[in-house]
Amino acid sequence: MADKDLTRIAALLRKAESTDNEHEADAYLQAAQRLATLSAVDIAVARAHSEHRDGRVRPTQRTVIIGESGKRGLRTYVQLFLAIGRANNLTCDIARDSSRVYAYGFDTDIDTVQALYASLVVQMVRASDAYIKSGDYAREKVTKQVKIPGSERYNRWRREVSYDYELVERPVHATTARINFQQAFAARIGARLTEAREQVERGATRTTGVSDRGDVDSVRNGTDGASVALVLREREIELAEHYRANSTARGSWTGTRATSGYSARSQQAGDQAGRRARLGAERSIGGTRPEIAGGS
Repeated sequence: MADKDLTRIAALLRKAESTDNEHEADAYLQAAQRLATLSAVDIAVARAHSEHRDGRVRPTQRTVIIGESGKRGLRTYVQLFLAIGRANNLTCDIARDSSRVYAYGFDTDIDTVQALYASLVVQMVRASDAYIKSGDYAREKVTKQVKIPGSERYNRWRREVSYDYELVERPVHATTARINFQQAFAARIGARLTEAREQVERGATRTTGVSDRGDVDSVRNGTDGASVALVLREREIELAEHYRANSTARGSWTGTRATSGYSARSQQAGDQAGRRARLGAERSIGGTRPEIAGGS
């Protein structure tokens, strides 16, 4: 990505952060993602036309620190990073403790994802903190099974104690509310960024004329929608091959596993916060993101 494109993206981030109008903020978000996507398309086309293919830019791998191992909230932070990464052509492996992400892709795409994440993770934490402090989550009740006091029975043959249970309604726990809020926030951000990317790619791949020859070389050397589609496909294959050749991941990440329960009210609030989220300039593009202390 050219320096002028990074400058333009940074300017869009600052505008999004400075406006109080959620529609304007959303427009700046979409514009930043479109510019990032267009730049990636331009780079991909240029690489496909390069006469010195051995010297072209290739995919790479970068370790991104999410937070200190053992801190609360790391799983939902990773989910936010993954949502942004998927919209920007990254494939990621995740450490078992969710403290770091191993991002595979082109440097320019990883820069874009880190810039977006640096702003959005701060907004996600602030929004979820405000939601928990409001106490709104406690208005939702969940049914739980609890032991009936005094119902203990001891089985001497099995040497175990059994109890009678009853169903009671309890307010949603704050931890459950926070996790659900942040999961919905991340999902909404991913949807917004993906929509912006797909709009750009649909426009770029709209056919304006295809070579009569119709072979790969003539299409690759053209400037029509078919050539762009071919380049994007080649880029996708190259990224997939790079990941298969370099990833040492084993097993699957369990961060998306629902272990804290479900809260529809918190999910709705998180989704709305994700719709309102603005891109900020908490750090410059390409810099180092400060860690965020968890608070689940």
